[in-house]
Amino acid sequence: MATKPTKKTTSSATTETKLVRELAKILNDTELSEIAMTKGDLKIRVSKHAAGGTVMQAVAAPTPVAAPAASAPAVESPAPTSKADAGAHPGAVKSPMVGTAYVRPSPDADAFVKAGDKVKEGDTILLVEAMKTFNPITAPKSGKIEEILVDDAQPVEFGETLFIIV
Repeated sequence: MATKPTKKTTSSATTETKLVRELAKILNDTELSEIAMTKGDLKIRVSKHAAGGTVMQAVAAPTPVAAPAASAPAVESPAPTSKADAGAHPGAVKSPMVGTAYVRPSPDADAFVKAGDKVKEGDTILLVEAMKTFNPITAPKSGKIEEILVDDAQPVEFGETLFIIV
């Protein structure tokens, strides 16, 4: 007696693929940079990189959902050319919150620091305003400001690289 092949695996993979596509669409339609979802044993994380590409990753999935996007190996350079490169730099200082970055204490004042300035651990480099509260972002170590990656009054996201100290 011949049995009919079931489409359970194909149906499950199709459902998961649809879910990944829906999450990617939500990510592209909003200002989010990452979205994650767990459904039973299936865990899906979709994130958008600074270059504008979308990466999908499935973790502990019972069936393959999507292959992670291939990425070029990181190239070490003394001066990063983009924020994506800057995030991998060992001296990168990232925003601890979502808000607006200010590089000067007031609109008519000079900037706290500029590229090339030497700073001591604890020196205020810039401010991030969140919910009408100005939060000082300080140098985590002594060194030289290699690059400031934000402009005055620029919106920043959690984890975005603000500056680099070498």
